[in-house]
Amino acid sequence: MLEFLDTLMQPIYWVMSGILVGAHQLWSFILDPNSGWTWVLAIVSLTVVVRTLMIPLFVRQINSSRAMQLMAPKQRALQQKYGSDKERYGQEVMKLYKEEGVNPAASCLPLLLQMPVFLGLFYVLNGAATGNPKGHWFVTRPDLVDSLRESTIFGAKISATLSQNGFVVGPTMFVAVFLIITMTASLFFMQLMLMRKNMPPEALEGPFAQQQKMMLYLFPAIYLFTGVAFPIGVMIYWLASNLWTIGQQFILIRNNPTPNTPAFIDWEERMRAKGRDPEEILRKRNAKLQRKRSGGTATADPTKVARQGTASTTTSASTTPDAGDTTESTASTQRVKRQQPSRQTRARRKQSRPHQSGGGNKE
Repeated sequence: MLEFLDTLMQPIYWVMSGILVGAHQLWSFILDPNSGWTWVLAIVSLTVVVRTLMIPLFVRQINSSRAMQLMAPKQRALQQKYGSDKERYGQEVMKLYKEEGVNPAASCLPLLLQMPVFLGLFYVLNGAATGNPKGHWFVTRPDLVDSLRESTIFGAKISATLSQNGFVVGPTMFVAVFLIITMTASLFFMQLMLMRKNMPPEALEGPFAQQQKMMLYLFPAIYLFTGVAFPIGVMIYWLASNLWTIGQQFILIRNNPTPNTPAFIDWEERMRAKGRDPEEILRKRNAKLQRKRSGGTATADPTKVARQGTASTTTSASTTPDAGDTTESTASTQRVKRQQPSRQTRARRKQSRPHQSGGGNKE
């Protein structure tokens, strides 16, 4: 079984070792090739390459998570409506997902795709540490395996783990503990920022919110207990990945926050300060999203677009008709007028048919 999994991982080993070796060669032009900092920069470069390629998946993850948050009140309403009928409730939830264009698996996809990358890097670094190189670019370059295995930062080997070191007080323990604490804190901050800044109040209630809160403490705790078995190089990759995610998340929340959240209120204030209309920006974004969901052929429904805006926008739209409402009412009236003549024409034909055929009673 292990040999089969190792065979499946060979392409990942090939890619990870190739990017790592290529980045190491580039940094070697300005730094000592055998320096630990050269390998640290190579690992960070690997992180940047991998995460850049995953930006589209990250955006899909955030959009899917946001849609799931906004759907939470509707799901609770369905749960209350159907009560103990779990089969009907499941059918209605799936129907709701389809109507809203939401894929629950999309929020987990980037994490699932990162796992092979993480495992590939783990085995590549761990193989270098044990003298069992993984990946074509390390297998064919044993000098690089030795360089990586012996390179150090602050006196600690990049290939070392805290458990292999026997928890002996020294450079390896200090560097490993620092990385574990920093990794844990960065993950906690990342999840806390998402919950406090970019989740509406209604999404902070119910089973989904409880799951989110549980993950807020569970995932960092996993770092604390499993970090002792990870090579320092792997923890550097993980920390760099967390910092990248924080920056990416900050930019996304700042520029495209979820409606009815603290981040959205801040965004509205910034847009008004710049002389721009937040409601108009939202209408354009929602129209673009509707076109994307419909394959770029359908036109967004103005009523649905308005409903997806802020609560204040929805309230004002329901009490005071705006240009969009007038346009929609006019269009509806025109559709009715186009249908009425055809119905009247048929009625007249029916009335005149007996006279045309010569039948019927004459008065």
